[in-house]
Amino acid sequence: MSARILSLHIYPIKSCAGIDLSESPIDRAGLAHDRRWMLIDGSGQFMTQRQWPRMALIRTAIGDGALRVSAPDMADLLIALDGSGLEAGSETVTVWKDSLPALRESAAAGRWFSDFLGTPCRLYKVDPAARRPAKTDWVSRWLDAHPDESERFSGDHHFGFADGFPLLVANQASLDDLNARLRAKGVAEVPMDRFRPNIVVQGEWEAFEEDHTALIEAADVRMAFVKPCTRCSIPDIDQRSAQQFDEPGRTLATYRNLDIGVVFGQNAILDAPAQARLKVGDAVAIELDF
Repeated sequence: MSARILSLHIYPIKSCAGIDLSESPIDRAGLAHDRRWMLIDGSGQFMTQRQWPRMALIRTAIGDGALRVSAPDMADLLIALDGSGLEAGSETVTVWKDSLPALRESAAAGRWFSDFLGTPCRLYKVDPAARRPAKTDWVSRWLDAHPDESERFSGDHHFGFADGFPLLVANQASLDDLNARLRAKGVAEVPMDRFRPNIVVQGEWEAFEEDHTALIEAADVRMAFVKPCTRCSIPDIDQRSAQQFDEPGRTLATYRNLDIGVVFGQNAILDAPAQARLKVGDAVAIELDF
């Protein structure tokens, strides 16, 4: 099979806008800077576009040693990547059922997000000491089914504030299939950013053939597909306007509703050599799982 990396994306602040990359360092925790920050509301709950669609309007950029955050009618906010703006002391935060240590960014950062979202909130960065593992039941199931790969993928798969795994991979052919169905209904097509993947692959990979793929490899980085990605309401949110619709979720549910829910894309764990980097255009080898 001939395929390539079509695009690379990170989302430094969980559920805020992503950054399109031409290349990125990658390790077992995923792409560098991906979902390393997260917003917590006044009741201690982590915040996402599910409840706060306006988070889609919060843009991020990385450069000159800082995470730059911008939003409509707001002055830009700069957050030092070296942690110099963090408050002292680690706190415990919760993502779904996982609790892990995190460090609070400055009070000024908290006010910025509170002002824009119209609710009290705080910004946290994952503590370097955090050891949040990928979902062990799914990882173990994959390892048991692929004993030849167990040595490479055994061990820790720790990551940040993503929902459950270090990496999300999407197949461009699957989006093309979905958009063809939307067009047939007279509904506008949707871009891939609705599904917030880290890596998009294009090539000789048929629509939803990722369901039957064991792993892919690019630039000596192996990515094991351990769980299909179940989808919530976020794909129905226009990532440029923050408007919420009932598509593509309604159409996707008519033919992608599996026993675990409506799915699109594959969650992956990684085996990556030291100083590994992925680039747009990198060749991708696909190993089917038949």
